[in-house]
Amino acid sequence: MTETLSGRNIEIAWPDLGITVTAELDDRNAALADALWEALPYQSLQGHTLVAGSHLYHVAPIHSLLHLPASHRIPDRRDAPDGTVFCSALQHLGIKYGPLTEPMPASPVGRVRPEDMPALVEAGHAVWDAVYSTKKQILVEVRRAGVAGGHRIPLLTATDPDADRLLKDVHAETERIWLSEPPELADLHRGWIPSGAGTYETVLPTLLFVNGETRPLGYAAYGGLVRAVTGGMPLDSLRQMARLLTGVPAEFLGYCGLEKLWGFTQRFLSCLDRLDREDFLAVASQLALYINCLGGWNLHLFPWDAADQLRRLSTAGAGQGS
Repeated sequence: MTETLSGRNIEIAWPDLGITVTAELDDRNAALADALWEALPYQSLQGHTLVAGSHLYHVAPIHSLLHLPASHRIPDRRDAPDGTVFCSALQHLGIKYGPLTEPMPASPVGRVRPEDMPALVEAGHAVWDAVYSTKKQILVEVRRAGVAGGHRIPLLTATDPDADRLLKDVHAETERIWLSEPPELADLHRGWIPSGAGTYETVLPTLLFVNGETRPLGYAAYGGLVRAVTGGMPLDSLRQMARLLTGVPAEFLGYCGLEKLWGFTQRFLSCLDRLDREDFLAVASQLALYINCLGGWNLHLFPWDAADQLRRLSTAGAGQGS
């Protein structure tokens, strides 16, 4: 599919770094580009891939990214030009700024203009340093070019009273932690774990397990439920899958310190049998955004440089044991 530019320019700014780049949206994935455009402006914690290479991404407060279909997919994002902007069903806005290693299909929505590429690379390196070692919290603002910035998180509603109260509470908590580290995660990463999780007073294994449960709970479980309901899965099946996918990991995360997440999950499961399709979609979508926000903070706070001495072997050296 030929890339056709839309004339809609967005600015992606990192105020703490003094860097702003401009990207133009195109029509390769019009539904995704429209959803992004209509959600602007917003702010988020800027993240960086940890295993895939030179790629920036952040959680975007756009519920529909979880289920909107992509009309055009790049079979392997490694082949995309540097500066390509992507939207993903993981609720991410991503930007490729250099070589990638992960062969993954991706949905492009635009591209950073060539003259801004040096600034984009500079931002990428600064964010990597922050995520990997310094833990400086770098925020990103995405806005329409030439328009004032700002921030908002959409609130969904439900007809069931208990579900609607849950939506409001999840939304309020998401707003509270969106741009500031969640206190329970901050405590956990400082070693304050009231439940005593962590055998022989260790902390790193608990951090690893929390990260390993939070990401799939948001990306796969709740994101999957949203895609299932919009894809027409029968309501009884949706309820069964919600019980199978969400309860056990949320209970474990509650034991590790994410008690609000466990409480929200219990409330979701308790009203599950009363929810119609629209209410189910609303609650699953709002919880997905909240949990994906927690996941983003987890990835930022995790002490990735704790094993900095471990480095990947070159292809030539692989398999050559002592």
